[in-house]
Amino acid sequence: MADFAEVLADLTAECAELDGLVAPLDEADWSLETPAPGWTIATQIAHLAWTDGVAILSATDPDEFAKQLQAAIAEFDTYVDRAAEEGARRPPADILAGWRTGRARLGEALAAVPAGTKLPWFGPPMSPMSMVTARLMETWAHAQDVADTLGAPRSITDRIRHVAHIGVRARPYAYLIRDEKVPAEEFRVELVGPAGDVWTWGPEDALQRVSGPALDFCLLVTQRRHRDDLALVAEGADADHWLDIAQAFAGPSGDGRKPGQFR
Repeated sequence: MADFAEVLADLTAECAELDGLVAPLDEADWSLETPAPGWTIATQIAHLAWTDGVAILSATDPDEFAKQLQAAIAEFDTYVDRAAEEGARRPPADILAGWRTGRARLGEALAAVPAGTKLPWFGPPMSPMSMVTARLMETWAHAQDVADTLGAPRSITDRIRHVAHIGVRARPYAYLIRDEKVPAEEFRVELVGPAGDVWTWGPEDALQRVSGPALDFCLLVTQRRHRDDLALVAEGADADHWLDIAQAFAGPSGDGRKPGQFR
């Protein structure tokens, strides 16, 4: 089991990898459309900077975060997109500098949170460890959009285990956000990591099962690839349905990607 410092180091590494993709870009490249409809590279980075900012509020100023949460509830379907679009209007150099400053401050803020504290969020409250894991998951997902836009290769590391973990843990949320009943039966998830080792969650004798490459599972739960283009196997009707609705992130489910878009 990784400790907080290890997960924070993994988040730092994910941020550095994405930083390496966007830092050399010309200003015009920041306006390139990414696979997320209506989102440019600038929107992607501005969104990460904004989310880091509200995560800092959650850790340091819960009252101010509560105001942000109420505003988000009032504009549930548009709040996040609008914040990203507003941030993307700034010059690319300012967006990049703000993201760098914010992600450093976030690590310091979360490290200072007392053990056992639950931080408020747009989904269920989270421990500092879960918050760092969530920030890593989202950074990894948006980096995929940027890499897809640029046609840039990505290094696939064991850091994706954090993405897979939050995807498994978020299974009940995928049902709740759609007003569906969460299956009472436990699930088994078996994923093959980049080095060939098998990562598992849930009881060995569960009848509802999901298996396949860990990378494919991460792309699915972050909605960066369509299920039809991934080598994931579901056993059991509930497991099969979960793969249709899975999401690792809080908020409304997105449209995801089209079948064959990246085949």
